[in-house]
Amino acid sequence: MRSDIELQQLEQFVILARTKNFTRAAAELNLSQSALSRAIQKLEGQIGQPLFERKPREVVLTDLGEMLLERAREILKLAEDTFSLLSEAGQFGRVRLGAIPTIAPYFLPGLLRDFSAAHPNISVVVQEDTTENLLKRCSHGEIDLAILALPMIIKYLEVESLFEEELLLVVPSGHALAGETTITPESVEPYPFVMLNEGHCLSDHVDSYCRRQAVQPVTVERISQIMTIQELVALGHGISILPEMAHRLDTSDRRVYRSFSGEKPSRTVAMVWNPYRYQSKWQKALMEHLRQSKPA
Repeated sequence: MRSDIELQQLEQFVILARTKNFTRAAAELNLSQSALSRAIQKLEGQIGQPLFERKPREVVLTDLGEMLLERAREILKLAEDTFSLLSEAGQFGRVRLGAIPTIAPYFLPGLLRDFSAAHPNISVVVQEDTTENLLKRCSHGEIDLAILALPMIIKYLEVESLFEEELLLVVPSGHALAGETTITPESVEPYPFVMLNEGHCLSDHVDSYCRRQAVQPVTVERISQIMTIQELVALGHGISILPEMAHRLDTSDRRVYRSFSGEKPSRTVAMVWNPYRYQSKWQKALMEHLRQSKPA
């Protein structure tokens, strides 16, 4: 077994072990699938035994792979903590920030612009992913901090609420509901809905609100991005419920956003971090900035 294994190889190995899929891991690492495959084959060659069992739709760690995974995480944690300590001794630092897709494009640009102006010596590396994956990455030390929406299942992580955000009804301009003075859950039930895929927590917030109001709107399309939902609403495919921060950045006159009367659907945006890992002064600076920030 050769001992000249690099940290980058261990990082690639850990991410593949978590995603269990070469395509997803390669996308996360900004590599081609073939480049990642070669890197893992090289690592297995250096060790002298296979680390993964290749199956048609996923890869599964071998017993040796499970053993390496535990050590690889420890090594990467030690390397990252060392990097943080050394960077604090210097003038420049880095924070790895994760965010879910229904928050990242709407909240982060203004947040990072202001943070960069106040802290030009701190580089923030943004990674967008689902809630489940961000919690795993935060737990394993692959990111320092995550911005998510409550509720979520959290183990061994610290969570702090940042702000409450209303969810708004969005309809095409000229729609029957666009001019109504009062919007109730019952008034939207007859209309088809365009919603995010079920893997997004925003869908859970909307479904939970509808259940509490005893209404069952019919979802005709499931989409992966809010911007696509906005376009489909404008084209008359259906109506939807979207975050207020998406409304603030929507300059089109082809859509109308309305607030519900009575109990309003909402979500709580929060930050999450691993309290058992080293927290650099750069991370603490970003956390304090988050506490003082609201969507633009």
